[in-house]
This record gives sequence, structure tokens and C-alpha cells, in this order.
Amino acid sequence: MSDTPAESAEAPAAPDALDHLDGPDFDEMTRDIAEVPAVEVIVTVAVNLMSAAAVKLGLTEEGDAYKDLDEARKLVTALAGLLDASTTEISSFHAAPLRDGLKSLQLAFREASLVPDEPGQGPGEKYTGPVYG
Repeated sequence: MSDTPAESAEAPAAPDALDHLDGPDFDEMTRDIAEVPAVEVIVTVAVNLMSAAAVKLGLTEEGDAYKDLDEARKLVTALAGLLDASTTEISSFHAAPLRDGLKSLQLAFREASLVPDEPGQGPGEKYTGPVYG
């Protein structure tokens, strides 16, 4: 028996064992979107916007490595718009901490800006009103 690569190679795995390599099985990996409460979707999107804004404001461990105030402005404004539109749809239990986070991001933006916006002109302030430190 010769020891050629074709003969010494292990037999390929059964097709069923490789099914996971074709892509995720969405039926098993995700909940049916119909089962997700709207409040959960809104809060999840808001938290993602807050996290992305914090990175773009340089508030993470990496600091200024990803700082981009133009991108941060867009994210903070989107967050403010989402919260403004959904505040009456979600309870104050969910809305209050999100509003606090938004205000913190707006203040961080003001501090990070070399030329601060006029009160009421900062990111998201058309939805929240002027933010003062």
C-alpha cells in the first residue's frame, strides 16, 4: 500500500456534518420576529445607537482611535429622533435611562467639539431642546 496523499487523507465528513458550513440555520438561531415585543426592538436599536455614538465620540478604551464627530453627530441625532418618536410607546421605565444616556452623549459631543454648537443646534437638540452642562 503506497502512502500517497489521496490514500492517507481521511475520508470526508458526511454531508450532514458540514451543513453548518453552508450558512446559519435561521430557523434554529433566531426567534420569530413576531414574538419580539416592540419595546425590546426599540430599546435594542437605541442601545446600539448609543454604543456606536460613544465609539465615534472617543469614549471607549481605544480613545481617539475611532473618534469621528461627524459620524457621532449623525448617530446622536438618530438616537434623539428614535427616542422622541417612541417615548409615548415605551414605558418611562425604559425611556428614562435612554434619555439620560442621550443627554450624556450630547454633553460629551459638546465637550469634544473644538467649536461648540449654539444651544439648540447640537446633535439631536431639535428633538430634545437645548442641552446644557
